[in-house]
Amino acid sequence: MDIVIRPAEPGEYAELGEITAQAYLLDGLLDFGENDAYLGELRDVAKRAASAEVLVAVEHGRVLGGVTFVPDGGPMADIAGPGEAEIRMLAVARAARGRGAGEALVRSCVDRARATEGCARIVLSTQRTMRSAHRVYERLGFIRTPERDWNPLPDLDDITLLTYELTL
Repeated sequence: MDIVIRPAEPGEYAELGEITAQAYLLDGLLDFGENDAYLGELRDVAKRAASAEVLVAVEHGRVLGGVTFVPDGGPMADIAGPGEAEIRMLAVARAARGRGAGEALVRSCVDRARATEGCARIVLSTQRTMRSAHRVYERLGFIRTPERDWNPLPDLDDITLLTYELTL
C-alpha cells in the first residue's frame, strides 16, 4: 500500500471538500440532498483546519480522502468531553474505496490521540447506514456507546447519530 497519511495542505482544501461533500451526497447521507445546510460544512476544509487537524490520504500525489481530528475539544467537537479526542467527517472518494485509505485515516487519528497528553479516549459519531465505516471502527477496537447517541437536528425525530469510542 502506497497510501500516505499527512496533514492537508491549503492547496488541497477545495479538492478534499468536494470529495467529502460528494461522499455524503452520493451515499445518501444528507437528508436534504443538495439543499442540506451541512453540505457547506463538509466543503469548508479551511474552517475545519483552522480549529482542528485535517488529514488526507494520498497515493501517488492524488488525494483519496480525508478526516478531521479534534484532539482536545474546541469548536469542531460534537461529543468529545474532557480527556477525549474526536474523529469527524471521514470520507474517501468512491473510486478509491476498498483499498485501505479509510482505515489508514482512522489509525492515524488513533495514533494522534495516543500522542495527545491527557487523552484517554477517542470518540466519533456515525450514521446508521455507514456500515462499512462501522466495520472499520469495530475492527480497530471501537465499541458502540448507545448512551451517547444524539440528534444534531432535534426538530427532526429521525436523525439519530450512533456513537463509538476507543479507550486508549
